[in-house]
Amino acid sequence: MTVTTPVQTLSRARHGRPAAPVRIVHLGVGNFFRAHQAWYTEHAPDAAEWGIAAFTGRSAAIADALRPQEGLYTLITRGAAGDEFEVISSVSAVHAADEHAALLGYFRSPALAIVTLTVTEAGYHRGPDGGLDLAAPDVAADLAALRTAPDAPVRTAPGRLVAGLLARRDAGLGPLAIVSCDNLSGNGEALARVVYDLAVEVDPSLVGWIAANVRFGTTMVDRITPATTDEHRAAVQDALGVHDAAPVPTEPFAEWVIQGEFPAGRPAWEEAGARIVPDVEPFERRKLALLNGSHSLLAYAATIVGHETVADAITDPRCRGWVEQWWDEACAHLPLPEDELEAYREALIERYLNPNIRHALAQIASDGSLKLPVRIVPTLRAELAAGRTPRGACRAVAAWVLHLRGAGAPVRDVNGDAVPALADGTLEETVAKVLAFLVPELAERADLREAVLDEARVLGELG
Repeated sequence: MTVTTPVQTLSRARHGRPAAPVRIVHLGVGNFFRAHQAWYTEHAPDAAEWGIAAFTGRSAAIADALRPQEGLYTLITRGAAGDEFEVISSVSAVHAADEHAALLGYFRSPALAIVTLTVTEAGYHRGPDGGLDLAAPDVAADLAALRTAPDAPVRTAPGRLVAGLLARRDAGLGPLAIVSCDNLSGNGEALARVVYDLAVEVDPSLVGWIAANVRFGTTMVDRITPATTDEHRAAVQDALGVHDAAPVPTEPFAEWVIQGEFPAGRPAWEEAGARIVPDVEPFERRKLALLNGSHSLLAYAATIVGHETVADAITDPRCRGWVEQWWDEACAHLPLPEDELEAYREALIERYLNPNIRHALAQIASDGSLKLPVRIVPTLRAELAAGRTPRGACRAVAAWVLHLRGAGAPVRDVNGDAVPALADGTLEETVAKVLAFLVPELAERADLREAVLDEARVLGELG
């Protein structure tokens, strides 16, 4: 007779450390938060003093999965040499989004020092001018609810923050930091604006209190974190002998650059590898140009020659050369030391070569009409202003031209009405229209048109 030993569920008594007192509230419990901010907090030397109370977005699924595990989960770091498994203990409490009373309770606690967010750009509910879209249905509903009763349940991230800040002010408590960790340039300023926009509509007197007591931090974040699958759950069970309903797969690389004040203190994140800097912008520009820019180049050019993932493409010497040429151009205009840029390039190549992180080029190729203006165009303009022909940037634009004309990855773009019209006509006409769309002030330059057209013809022959 065979006796089957029941598989254990993760628990603090067996697999983690005791829950730390809650001093951080996080909104948006996705895989990225658990591989990034929670991981940095886990590795801070004072982690035992800094517990996180994490709230979901709208779905309670992740809260339902983590509660039986006392907030514990396994981080699976997938490197080229294989997987490493680590149980993360920094999340002391997990709540569903509708547990509004619990959220307000944390804001009324003197221990609370930091609120962090990963709610995606859409979660800010910004209008075209960058301010809060007060006409958006969820925002309008939150505004009506908060005007009726300060502790009324709300749905949006700005609404939850304003409700929490009202509760904190009315409890007579003091300062804290609110830190956006979303992949959005100038995320701290963006978050501050929507919070102030809602606060002035709810209670104008709150605006002065926020200005005196709240500091909004700006960050640059980076770590590839795929979705969790049954394969990952099985891998944890095989490696650790435990059942984990919500493990998180990720890559070895992680980066967190932080700008701002923490008036009530913070974990020693820099001891875990975070960088505390006076200005995040140079690091944002580096990431946009070198990481995101090369991703867009590969998404359009490498798919033309048959590659499906970043890892596949970067092993092709031709694609690798395209990336290096693009980086040479972009680095000439980045305000960071040469040795730091070189180290970052080496780290990117190592990340791209990782066969255990499948980053689909077709996914990266989406929404080029939004991505190229911030990833490629600044370097193109800077190189032309310096009197040079930006071959790397022109190749990226040319690859997008061919992409719009049906080569490589399928076209999926948020500007679905305008983008198809760019592809109409001859190749020469498409190049002219794309340049008028991307760089209208430069579109009449014959040298630029010819450079893009030359690159498009070469790429077209390769496909």
